Amino acid sequence: MDIRRRVRVFVFLLAASPFFFASSLPQPPQRGEELQTSDNEIGRYGGTLVVGQRTEPKTLNPVTAADAPSREVIGRMMADLIHINRASQQVEASLAKSWTVSKDGRMFTLKLRRGLRFSDGQPFDADDVLFTFQVYLDDKVHSPQRDLLIVGGKPLDVQKVDAYTVRFTLAQPYAAAERIFDSLAILPRHLLEKPYHEGKFAQVWNVNASPAEIAGLGPFRLKEYVPGQRMVLERNPYFWKVDKKKNRLPYLDQVVFLFVGNEDAQVIRFQAGDTDLISHVSSENYNLLAKERRNQSYELFDLGPSLEYNFLMFNLNDLKPGLVQIADKQKWFSDLRFRQAVSAAIDREGIVKLVYGTRGVPLWGNVSPSNRLWVDQTLPHPARSVERGRELLKSAGFSWRNDGQLLDSKGKVVEFSIITSSSNNQRSKMATIIQDDLSKLGMNAHVVPLEFRAVLDRVFQTHDYEAAVMGLGGGDADPNPEMNVWLSSGGTHLWHLGEGNPATEWEGQIDQLMKKQMVELKYSRRKHLYDQVQEIIAVNLPYIFLATPDILVGAKKNLANFKPAILEPSTLWNVEQLFFRQETVAGASR
Repeated sequence: MDIRRRVRVFVFLLAASPFFFASSLPQPPQRGEELQTSDNEIGRYGGTLVVGQRTEPKTLNPVTAADAPSREVIGRMMADLIHINRASQQVEASLAKSWTVSKDGRMFTLKLRRGLRFSDGQPFDADDVLFTFQVYLDDKVHSPQRDLLIVGGKPLDVQKVDAYTVRFTLAQPYAAAERIFDSLAILPRHLLEKPYHEGKFAQVWNVNASPAEIAGLGPFRLKEYVPGQRMVLERNPYFWKVDKKKNRLPYLDQVVFLFVGNEDAQVIRFQAGDTDLISHVSSENYNLLAKERRNQSYELFDLGPSLEYNFLMFNLNDLKPGLVQIADKQKWFSDLRFRQAVSAAIDREGIVKLVYGTRGVPLWGNVSPSNRLWVDQTLPHPARSVERGRELLKSAGFSWRNDGQLLDSKGKVVEFSIITSSSNNQRSKMATIIQDDLSKLGMNAHVVPLEFRAVLDRVFQTHDYEAAVMGLGGGDADPNPEMNVWLSSGGTHLWHLGEGNPATEWEGQIDQLMKKQMVELKYSRRKHLYDQVQEIIAVNLPYIFLATPDILVGAKKNLANFKPAILEPSTLWNVEQLFFRQETVAGASR
C-alpha cells in the first residue's frame, strides 16, 4: 500500500470515529448578549476543517505558551480585549466593545460586552479581566508577554470601574497602546483562581488536561487530544460573534489538527485531499503543488515576504557547572569578531535560492523588508566574503593548520554543534548550508536535528546547546511586541536569557531605546529610535540574520471566507468565518 493510500485510509477511519460526528448547532442570540456582527460572506453550518500540523503543541496555557504550535491551537480557543485584524493590520473591538483614551494618553477605559459566556457556559465580566492581568503581570508565572505590560518601568495598573468597565492606567504614554491587548487571552477566573493562588498556575492546562478543565472565549473549545495523532476542537456554542443575518458563529462544527511530523507529510496529505489548508509551505513544495494541482481543487497564494526572521544564534547564557565544554566555546562566541566572521561567510543569497527557491529575501537585520513602516532602509547589506571572515578571525587570535582546520589562540580545534528543529525542513536546510559555508573558514560545525520540544527545552530551560538555527517574529508589524526579545529582561532574549542587568553596554543601549520608542507617540520619532535599535543589533550580531520566506499557503477552493494574511496566524485568524460551499472528502460532515 503506497503512502497516499495509507493516508486516505487513516483519515477515513478518523471520519468514521465518533469524534467526527457533527456537534450541536450554536444557540441563537439571547436577550442581553452584546454580540459583535462580523462582516463576512454568509455561510452555512457544518463541516470539519482538517489542518495538518508538523509538531504538537507543548501546552494549552495561553499565559506561558512560547511556541508557535501551541499558540496556533490556543488562539482558536481564546479571545482578547482588543484585536489586530490580520488583513487590515488595524485594531478593532473584541471583548471590549469600545474604549476611550485620556488626553494625556495614559488612561484607557474599556467597556466590555455584556451577557457573554465562556465556552463552559459561565459568565464573563470585569473580574475575569482583573484576574487575567494579575496573572500576566506576576513575575513568578514567567509569561513571555509580561514585558509588553511594563511601561515606564511600572506594570499597568488595572482597576474595575463596574462589572463591565475596566480602566488601565500607564505610568507614561504608550505608543500604539491598543495593540498590546492583542492575543492576551482573557482567562476564566472561576477555573484558574484556585490553582493560581496555590502556586500551581504553570502546571494548569497542559496538553493532557481534561476538556472540562479548559474554557475560553474563542470560537472553539477543546474536545479531544490523542498524543502523536490529533487535537480536536469543537464549536463553542456561546461564542459572541454573529453574521449579518444574526447566525451565531462559528460555522464549522470542528477543527482537527493532525500531527503529521514534517512538511513533506503535510504536503502529501493536502495533495490527497485529506486536509483542507496548508501554511508555511516551502517554495519547492509550493511549486510541486502548483504543478500537480488536480482539477483545480485547491488554490495557492504567494503573499510576499513574511515578517518572520530566521537566524543563527550562539549560546551566551550563564551556564550550570556541568556544561563546561560549552562554557569553553563561549569564549569564541562572545567575541564580536568571531560572530562577524561567521556572518561574513554565510551565503544568504544561496540560502534564499536553495531553501526558498527565490520565494524569499535575505536578511541582515531583524525587520523584514515587507514591514515598510519600520524597516531601516539604511542598514548595510554586505556581500558574502570568506576572505573578510578570515581577516576577522586572524585579528581575534585564530590561526589555521596546514590542513585548513581553524584553531583558537590556545591551539584548540574550532568545532561546535548547531541544533535545529527536525520538523522544519527549511531551517534544517539552512543549518546544513551554514555548516558548509563555515567549513570554508576552517570551522567544524555539526548539524543536530532535534524534536521541536527538545529544541525549546535546550534553548529556554537547560541551555545545553552551542548554537541554534531558529526563527521569531510574524505576529505584528509594530515594534512593541518585540520588547520581550530585545529587552535584557525579556522572556525571549534568547542568546542570554534571564539577565538581571544588561550583560553588555550595547544591550543597555537597546533597553533604553526600546523603552523610549514604546512611550513616544509621534511616528517619526519612534521610527528614528527603532532605526537605532536595528543598527545596534546589526553591528553587534546577537543573532546572525539569514533570510525570511514568502508566505506560501494553500486551501481547498470551496473553503469560503479564506483570507490569508502576512501577520500570524496567517490562515486561521478568522476561523470563525470559514465554511465549506459544498461537500468534499476531508471532513466527515461534508
